[in-house]
Amino acid sequence: MHRLIVALLSAVDAAIAAAVGLAATLAPLTLLWVFGFGGGADWGVLWPAGVSVWQLGNLVPLHITLPPEYLAATGIDADAASFVLSLAPLAFATFTAVFAARSGARASHADAWVTGVATSTTVFAALTAGAALTGANEVAGVTLWQAVLFPVLVFAIPALVAAVVTEWREAGSGAVARVRDAVEARPHGWGRTPALIARGGTVVVAGIIGAGALVLAVALFVRSGQIVALFQAAGVDPAGSAVITMAQLAYLPTLVVWGMSFVAGPGFAVGSGTAVSPAGTQVGVVPGIPVLGVVPESTTTWLMLLALVPVALGALAGWIVRSRLVERAVGRMPQPVVRDEPASSRFDADKTAALSGLLASAPVIEPEPAPDDEPREQASAAARFVMALGIAVVSAAAAGLLSFLASGSLGPGRLAEFGPQPGPVALAVGIEVMIGAAILLLAPLGRQGARGGRHDEGGDEAASATSVSSLTRDQHPDEPTPAADAPHIPDLDDTADLAAITAAWSGLRTPSAPAGRPAASTKDRQPAPGPEAVTEPIDLPRLD
Repeated sequence: MHRLIVALLSAVDAAIAAAVGLAATLAPLTLLWVFGFGGGADWGVLWPAGVSVWQLGNLVPLHITLPPEYLAATGIDADAASFVLSLAPLAFATFTAVFAARSGARASHADAWVTGVATSTTVFAALTAGAALTGANEVAGVTLWQAVLFPVLVFAIPALVAAVVTEWREAGSGAVARVRDAVEARPHGWGRTPALIARGGTVVVAGIIGAGALVLAVALFVRSGQIVALFQAAGVDPAGSAVITMAQLAYLPTLVVWGMSFVAGPGFAVGSGTAVSPAGTQVGVVPGIPVLGVVPESTTTWLMLLALVPVALGALAGWIVRSRLVERAVGRMPQPVVRDEPASSRFDADKTAALSGLLASAPVIEPEPAPDDEPREQASAAARFVMALGIAVVSAAAAGLLSFLASGSLGPGRLAEFGPQPGPVALAVGIEVMIGAAILLLAPLGRQGARGGRHDEGGDEAASATSVSSLTRDQHPDEPTPAADAPHIPDLDDTADLAAITAAWSGLRTPSAPAGRPAASTKDRQPAPGPEAVTEPIDLPRLD
């Protein structure tokens, strides 16, 4: 695809990613403006409010300053009038990252990934800067460089990673392909180490996120009564309920990460000095947000068994990687190999032309070496240890990054600390995954094939050829063996035996005799005389 077309498509992708995200924030605010305020509020405040929500969803912290009129109406202390809101609704960042990854992969498929990623990132940065400049307001202030840089990083990093991964897997030329070929050329399993680490880490990260989502779903089902009670206690109208519901849906990926940290063991916080983990729960006064009704008042020690989930995921990743390091030969039946070479003969050519043509049409059977069903390790112990360590490091880094993104401040005072702590979560996930991956990757195979090398194919082939060549002679042990320089005269019995051997090696069945008639032996069967045998008999030389 032409680079100009790739650049245009990438620019469109960036524009759609920004426009859809902003539209998703403006839609509920418009509903609130129409049904909540009856259209009497200033329409101009919707755009700054929508931009602020979109910036928060893309990891930009908001500096909230409540106006004096609001403080007087609500009775909030003046010391709590200013605070930082940094707990991000990760649904916006997730959408931006997924759309960016799709754009980067498509640019790589078009063999212009550098152009595509650079163009889309530039366009997205321009749109982000424009939104930050036009959406500035006094209530939710932002630092300009953060308002531009953080959303751009949310877009650029997934686009770049997706493009490079696609290049690594599919490209046949280019800088990434040359690096891949150089890495994969390393022996003893080192060449496959980066790809297998990435594969195993992806399995673990996807599995632990899925486990967190499952824990959240169970908590929502079990604690649904408390959630409904908090909705009723809020006393909002239907429009307000719709806005609150949509806001909580935007925080759903954030809550999934909280569930992931709960599975890992360290848990999360719902305020300063609080902790929610399988080992115990210590919470104070929880904000009256309905979705926070999933936080349990107490936990049971049986929930500590959830820490086995990352161990099992590490073992699964180790098994997947180990299965790609063990090569198992598939046994196959030996097939006849037909050589396009004339049959050797020491007779006079004019006397043995017909016989030579008959024998030349028979296939020369060369059995393949005996199948080897023993597994053979394709990586050294050091390489497998590095793979297990790499999977643990990748999983820990991903868990720590997700925990960092899903934590922040939700208000002043005790509300300044929400979410999991990245360090403990990363450490716990890394140790648990390392245990599971090491069990599968570092354990010996326990079979002889892991210690031995390949069989001597030449010896097997020679032995098979010797056994095949002596098969016919074993059927006639009384016949004298001709001298080394004497010509061998194949008779009709030899031809029949050769045909039988050919049928046996090729898996064909010999037609059985009709019912009631005894089967004829090999020597009793005589081929029907063909036209050549009747009209032009073969005159064979006499052996003295």
